[in-house]
Amino acid sequence: MNRPLFVSVDGPKGTGKTTLLEAVTHALRADKKTVIRLSEQKSDPYRAETMALVNKLARHPCHDLELAVCERFADSRAWITQHVLPKQPAGSIILIDRWYPSDAAFRRTVPFAEILQLNLARNVRVPDLHVGVVTAPEISWARAAARTRGLSSTVMYKLEEQVASTQAFERAAADHGWFLCRNEGTIEDATRQVVGEIHRVLFAD
Repeated sequence: MNRPLFVSVDGPKGTGKTTLLEAVTHALRADKKTVIRLSEQKSDPYRAETMALVNKLARHPCHDLELAVCERFADSRAWITQHVLPKQPAGSIILIDRWYPSDAAFRRTVPFAEILQLNLARNVRVPDLHVGVVTAPEISWARAAARTRGLSSTVMYKLEEQVASTQAFERAAADHGWFLCRNEGTIEDATRQVVGEIHRVLFAD
């Protein structure tokens, strides 16, 4: 594959995405692959405005505000698609921490099918591989609560919300055929799962 391989890593809060991304990056680079790490948070020049809207939604949850958040994130991804992704080197593997599949976990009242269409209508880049990282919600909730920064969430406050978000994400993963990595064992096992799927996509192209 000469063009960059675009891989999104998504999932509910506390499932170990960041730790897994670090391990996958190390494994791929040890295999002499060129790996580019991106995130929506650091690539979006309008992040401050986006998060102001997210915080407003957290204080005053309603369908119209949630839809505005979905549109704002889709606009951000369209900008990244146009201005960031084309600049990445040929033959590289782009790993992005969160993309539109994450909305399946965090949005509450806007159906994911509608969110997907918002992104596609804006020509947001479809990843070559969607990796969904999941655990039992009780495990991810405990992991998130145990971190130094705590839950640090504007959208998740109760275990019941984590359960609902996990179920919504797994339904979307099944509906759309995303690669699902269950990250409940060792990080080495999860890394092997993801690296193996990346290699499969590379060799299938």
